[in-house]
Amino acid sequence: MACTEARLSRFKNKFRDPAVSKLREKRIAMCVKLRKDQKNEHIMKRRKITLSSLPDEEISCASIEDIVRDVNSDCILLQIRGCQAARKLLSVERDSSINEIIIAGLLSRFVAFLSMEDEPTLQFEAAWALTNVTSGTSWHTKQVVDHGAVPAFIALLSSPMLHISEQAVWAIGNIAGELLTSDLLRLIHAVERRDACFSKLGFLHNLAWTLSNLCRSKDPYLPGSVVQQMLPSLIMFLHLSDKNILSEACWAFSYLSDGENDRIEVVVRTGIIPRLIELLNHEDTCVMAPALRTVGNIVSGSDAQTQVVIDAGFLEVLPKLLRHSKSSVQKEAAWALSNIAAGPSKQIQQLINCGLFAPLVELLRSGDFKSQREAVWAVMNITIGGTVDQMIFLVRTGALEAIVHLLQVRDAKVVMVILDTINNLVMAAEKSGETEGLCRLIEELGGFAHIEMLQNHENVSVCKAASHLLDKCTEVSLISLRPLTNPNYIFLVASEHNSSFQTLNSDL
Repeated sequence: MACTEARLSRFKNKFRDPAVSKLREKRIAMCVKLRKDQKNEHIMKRRKITLSSLPDEEISCASIEDIVRDVNSDCILLQIRGCQAARKLLSVERDSSINEIIIAGLLSRFVAFLSMEDEPTLQFEAAWALTNVTSGTSWHTKQVVDHGAVPAFIALLSSPMLHISEQAVWAIGNIAGELLTSDLLRLIHAVERRDACFSKLGFLHNLAWTLSNLCRSKDPYLPGSVVQQMLPSLIMFLHLSDKNILSEACWAFSYLSDGENDRIEVVVRTGIIPRLIELLNHEDTCVMAPALRTVGNIVSGSDAQTQVVIDAGFLEVLPKLLRHSKSSVQKEAAWALSNIAAGPSKQIQQLINCGLFAPLVELLRSGDFKSQREAVWAVMNITIGGTVDQMIFLVRTGALEAIVHLLQVRDAKVVMVILDTINNLVMAAEKSGETEGLCRLIEELGGFAHIEMLQNHENVSVCKAASHLLDKCTEVSLISLRPLTNPNYIFLVASEHNSSFQTLNSDL
C-alpha cells in the first residue's frame, strides 16, 4: 500500500479529481522487468568470467586441498598456480565451490595478493578469483568486502597493466551494492585518472557497466555528491558509438531518473535529452530500450521537465515506437505517452498535432495486453486533463469503441480504468449539454450491455462503478430501447462554433 501511494503521489495532475486520482498510477514498477524480458546479455547482473570465453584453457580443476596448499605456500609460482586453480574451480562450479573457498580462509590471501605490485600475474589471478566469488550471492559478496577487497580493487584501477585495472573494474561492478560513500568517491577519483585507457573498448565497457550498477542503488540512493562526480564519465559514454557502452550509459541514466522530480532534474540539467532522442532511432534495442526508459522516466516528472522532452523532438519519434515490432517497446512507448497525457491540455494538444492518437488506438485494438493496458491509462489521462474538444477528437479517432471492447478483459484494474474513462466522458458531455448523444454512441457500440454484465463482476469495486455509471445515465433517461434514427451514427465531433458533442455520419 505504501509503495502504491508513493507512485500515485508522483502522477501528474493528481489533484484535479481526488476520486479519480486514487486510481491513477505511475506504473514504473510494472516495467522494471523489461531488461529480464529481453534476455539481453547486458542485463544487469553479477558477472563471472567463464572458461568458455577464453582460448586454450583446459578445464582441469584441482582439489580444494591442493588449492589451499598452493595459495598458502611461500612460493610465488605455487601461489599463482593455486589462484589459477581456484578461479578455474569458481568458473566451473558456483555456490558450493565459493563456499569451500571462503571456509578454507583463502579470501584474505587473495586480497593480500592484490597489493603485490611486483607480481602482476599473481595480482591478476587473485583479482580474477575474487571477481568470481563476488558473482555469487549477496553473502558471498559481503565476505569479499569484509576482507578488505574494496580499497585494494580501487588501488588496482591505477595499475599500469590495463588487464589488471579492467579486472578490478569488473570486480567492483559486482560489489557495487556494498560500497560506502567514501569508497565511491575514491572509485570516481581513480576512474578520472585512467583517461589514458579510454581508447580501450573492453575497459570502457566494464567501467560503464560498473557505473551503471552503482546507479542502480535505491536503498539508499547514491549521494548527490557521488552522482555529480559520475556524470561527466556517463555523459562521455553516451556520446560513444559502441552499442554495449551506450546501453550501459542509457541504463545508468534510467536509474538516475527513476524517482522524484529532483532526481529527474539532475538528469535534465545534464543536457543529454537530445542525445537520448537520437538514440531512440538506434537499430539495436539494447540501446534504444534503455534510452526509451530514461525518457519515460523524465516525462513522469513535472510539466516543465516533460516539455523539455517534447521540445527535443520525442513526439516525432514516438509513433514509430508505438508501432515497433517488439511488444516490449510498444508497451514502454505507451507508458511514456500516458505520462505525457497526464499533463496539461497544451501537452495533450501536442500529442494530437503529432498524430499520436491513431497509433494509440491501434494499440488498444491489436496490441498485446500489456501494451493495451498502458494505452488504456493514456486514454483515461486524456479524459482527465483534456478539453472537451480534445476528448471529442479522441472518441472520433476510435478510442471509445476500442476501450468498450476491452471491458471484457479479466483484469479488474483495467476494467475500472475504462469505467472511469467512460464516466469522465459522460461528465464532459454533461457540461456541454450533449450527454444523450454520447450515451447513444456508447449504446450503439454495445458499451451498456457490457457495463450491465459488469454489475455481476467478482470484483466489488467494478460492480459499484458499473452500477454508478448506469444509474447516472438512467437518471436522465439516456438508455433507451427505441431504435436509433440514424444507423450510421458512430462518431462525435466538435462543432465549428462551440465545444459541444454533435453527431456526424460515418461516411466522414
